[in-house]
Amino acid sequence: MTKKTAKIIGIIAIILFVLVVAINSFKIIPTGYTGVRSRFGQISSNAIAPGIALKIPFVDNIILVNNKQQEITIEGQIWGETSERAALYYEGINITYQINPARSSWLVANVTNYERNILSSSFVASAVKTAAKQYNSIDATNRGIIEPAITQTLQTSINEKYGEDTITIIKVVVNNADYEDSYNMVIAEQQAAQIQYQTQQIENQRAIEQAEAQATVTRTTAQAQADAMIIAAEAEAEANAIREESLTPTIIQYETITRWDGRLPILGNGSDNSVIPMIDVSSLTADTQTVNVTPAEVPSEAN
Repeated sequence: MTKKTAKIIGIIAIILFVLVVAINSFKIIPTGYTGVRSRFGQISSNAIAPGIALKIPFVDNIILVNNKQQEITIEGQIWGETSERAALYYEGINITYQINPARSSWLVANVTNYERNILSSSFVASAVKTAAKQYNSIDATNRGIIEPAITQTLQTSINEKYGEDTITIIKVVVNNADYEDSYNMVIAEQQAAQIQYQTQQIENQRAIEQAEAQATVTRTTAQAQADAMIIAAEAEAEANAIREESLTPTIIQYETITRWDGRLPILGNGSDNSVIPMIDVSSLTADTQTVNVTPAEVPSEAN
């Protein structure tokens, strides 16, 4: 090897060394991640924000921590029991969570293989069993009830284990929840009884409403009839009052005269069917001549 060749090789080696040093002098931290600096095995407490981070080549190591929303699915069945001690299982539990960027360094420093262990199967199973224990046999399989309950229970357990604001449980989805076949029959009977009870309550309420409506109609009709009678009575009284005011002695005398048929009232003597007048007209004369009327001359009308 000539001196010139050796010189060229040396220059190339220096360039390669410089390139390697330059490449190891920085690290790009993508959006949605934080960097955690490790120097000789010691974890820095300050997380590195997204962007270009400088480091000491061959001394510093920058670990990327995913701070985006992540999902993990717990396979298999997790068995638990309800508040009534009915055995049931949940399967296909999907958990959406997010690591707080400010707690990335603490998580790397204190949790071994944190990506696998922060939400292990046993840890999730414990939270699921605790949540199921709070509800009866019907609510424990209601996804609208049990999923928020598991989310809350899991969040509480996470906070107790890793501290608050370290990991946020965003959502829990349970793909299936069921009981043993024998207990499913009991649940079906309970649900049928509950439906029957609710139906009977609705029918009872409807009957009460109909009875109240009928009573209202009856009261209204009776009140209307009473009001009509009062109005009629008031009208009759008013008419009588008008008649009473209009009947003067002159009118009464006139009506008496115009309605008289010319015959005098008579009475029977009760012994021989003879009659006598109620009014003695023997003293009445059209002129000075006296007119005598005997009982035999008066027509008999007593009968």
